[in-house]
Amino acid sequence: MSESMQGLKRTHMCSEVREHLIGSRVTVMGWVNKRRNLGQLIFIALRDRSGIVQGVVNEEKTSKEVFEKAESVRGEYVVAFSGTVCARTAENVNPDMETGKIEIEIDEFRILSESEVPPFQVADTGVKDDLRLKYRYIDLRKSELQKNIMMRHKIAQSFRGFLNEEGFLEIETPMLTKSTPEGARDYLVPSRIYPGNFYALPQSPQLFKQLLMVSGFDKYYQIVKCFRDEDLRADRQPEFTQVDIEMSFVDIDDVLERNERLLKKIFKDVLDIDLPVPLQRMTYNEAMERYGSDKPDLRFGMELKDISELIQGTEFGVFNSALEAGGSVRGIKAEGLANYPRKKIDALIEYVKTYKAKGLAWISILEDGTYKTTLSKFFSDDRLKEIADAFDAKANDLILICADKNEIVFDALGNLRCEIARREDLIDPNEYKLLWVTEFPLLEWDEEANRFFAKHHPFTSPMEEDYELLDKDPAKVRAKAYDIVANGYELGGGSLRIYQNNIQKKMFEILGFTDEDAEERFGFLLEAFKYGAPPHGGIAYGLDRVAMIMAKTPSIREVMAFPKVKDASCPLTDAPNIVDDVQLKELGISIDKFVKRHEEKES
Repeated sequence: MSESMQGLKRTHMCSEVREHLIGSRVTVMGWVNKRRNLGQLIFIALRDRSGIVQGVVNEEKTSKEVFEKAESVRGEYVVAFSGTVCARTAENVNPDMETGKIEIEIDEFRILSESEVPPFQVADTGVKDDLRLKYRYIDLRKSELQKNIMMRHKIAQSFRGFLNEEGFLEIETPMLTKSTPEGARDYLVPSRIYPGNFYALPQSPQLFKQLLMVSGFDKYYQIVKCFRDEDLRADRQPEFTQVDIEMSFVDIDDVLERNERLLKKIFKDVLDIDLPVPLQRMTYNEAMERYGSDKPDLRFGMELKDISELIQGTEFGVFNSALEAGGSVRGIKAEGLANYPRKKIDALIEYVKTYKAKGLAWISILEDGTYKTTLSKFFSDDRLKEIADAFDAKANDLILICADKNEIVFDALGNLRCEIARREDLIDPNEYKLLWVTEFPLLEWDEEANRFFAKHHPFTSPMEEDYELLDKDPAKVRAKAYDIVANGYELGGGSLRIYQNNIQKKMFEILGFTDEDAEERFGFLLEAFKYGAPPHGGIAYGLDRVAMIMAKTPSIREVMAFPKVKDASCPLTDAPNIVDDVQLKELGISIDKFVKRHEEKES
């Protein structure tokens, strides 16, 4: 039976009860982590977000009522107890507990809330994700998750502290706005007052933060929820938190230098790591050529090598056809893996096929200097040696080669080097390698749509040196865009913005927008720019992803309190779900059919 807290005040969090309180009376409250009944002695490990402390009830030293209550509690009961802090005997000290040198001799005990047997124990590590998220409030009692959430809080406070000190203003922008889809899908919200019309939840506060620069606020930031209706993965959720930053009268160096100081403060505040600055900078083209990725993981080697010129004119049809189609032949060297079993190599071949590669050619350089390879029919030992020398390969090294369109080769090998590093344990989890990737392409061509799309967004400024290419060869135009990358993940990205009307008009023209299209989608921003727009630029960080990297977790779900699962649903609340016909009628919406998930629920 639950009791009241009346007259009882918590004096300490569990982890605060240490040796300096020996002899003092304390009151702690929390969840029963474990109970051990040794007859006359009952030990209760009590847990709150700070940690665990042990209390002991001695039948000979306490009342019958207190002893019976202690006997009745089970795991996850919420209790409060008071007593005197005592030193544990030497043989009972627990070095694995922060409070392991003391215990509380309980003389007052209250059961504040009983608990049914939970669907899984808090200490369980093998629980399926769907079950964890259905009972997330139990899952969140895990000390690891609580530490992650507290670290996330600390990261957010560090962001705020730095930006406040630098003179930035925290300004909120609307959640209900206009749909301007160009890339990921919007989440739409129907309007009751304007039937048939919809708001969109923001994918980013991009347009509003630019308007704030036009308004003269000079330095803005916001920690804000954003929404994208796109496929989920380990580092992506349909709703996510963005640290959004914009500033006026800046160039790229201004933005990068300030953000390096910001990152240095966050790593020092949260992890007590002195991040070396300035950070390395690498152009997009260099990143792709060397690592096959615009977010390279620099904690290990296996850089890509282009051997297209070296193997031109060979009899191997796969290589020749790739080159004739305008592609390339590239590879990576895996040091010391020449004796990789064929079964493992076949697994790597299947792995690259998921990135549309047709396969992998491989060359093993054996200890005696001979070659074992799939290319032996087409290449002499002298030619194989030339290839090996191009990779600076030595005995016991394995060379893996891919030939296809450049984008497929980059994607396949860029991911393959990371996969091998994971499988072979080549990555130091305690190392942080940050860099800026700069000079992104302004545009990317979509063959299906037969038009250009903005690589970042339509308001990203091209580099002045490439202005003339806007008419001659738009695909080669570089953007004043930059991403901050850590350990193979993009932590954030930004750009300097277009603020000149003629450049913005040209950008829309290249993207295939008519004047009417541009006015319909972005008219309010273009109108604002007529009244004096300063040069401006900024960056946005994914707070969830920053926390994921700093907490060393494999998924952003481990640093979010209530995340969605891979199909964008919430097992806890059963969202998304159907709504009443009355609500739909009020909104002027009719539903032709339910999605399969809900058809199954109704049956």
